[in-house]
Amino acid sequence: MSVLRPFRATDLFKFNNINMDIWTETYGISFYLSYLARWPDLCCAQEAPSGRMMGYIIGKAEGPGTDWHGHVTALTVAPEYRRLSLARKMMDLLEHVSDQSYRGYFVDLYVRCTNQAAITMYERLGYSVYRRVREYYGSLGLGRSAKDEEDAFENTGAPIDAMAVFTDMRKPLSRDPYRRSVRPGGREIVVSAHDVS
Repeated sequence: MSVLRPFRATDLFKFNNINMDIWTETYGISFYLSYLARWPDLCCAQEAPSGRMMGYIIGKAEGPGTDWHGHVTALTVAPEYRRLSLARKMMDLLEHVSDQSYRGYFVDLYVRCTNQAAITMYERLGYSVYRRVREYYGSLGLGRSAKDEEDAFENTGAPIDAMAVFTDMRKPLSRDPYRRSVRPGGREIVVSAHDVS
């Protein structure tokens, strides 16, 4: 049993059990607070009856014209609470708010190409790879010659090469009935981070 509720600033003191996971991107306090101030309805937490945080999602709305969309900035569930459909429930909420409140055309997210479990989960939720994004986070502080076996792509498969970090995945919403925000063959489309707006 869990409670899906709005993410609160005080949750920043309670989510270490979640953020210690190797797949979770961790940000500074001001980053989380700026999301809570601008898009509070796109930030929620799953909490156990004991009050322990089980997972959270933070998102935003962005983009011009037909690129107006909801974006999943972070979605994570503590390892001990995985495989309970908590991520699906949080994604359902973010998709609903992006669709009904923000009237977005799609929801997108970036996932590490090496995180096959997450890629599979997102595909089961209806997401598809839109493109791979090289050097999404630059060299991750490892220097230009460092080999990063990760690749940025939207639900793709195997890594492309060094310095390619994330996959861009998308799911169309009701405002995009002709699915113009997605495309077939996204795994083969590779762009530089400089080409991503």
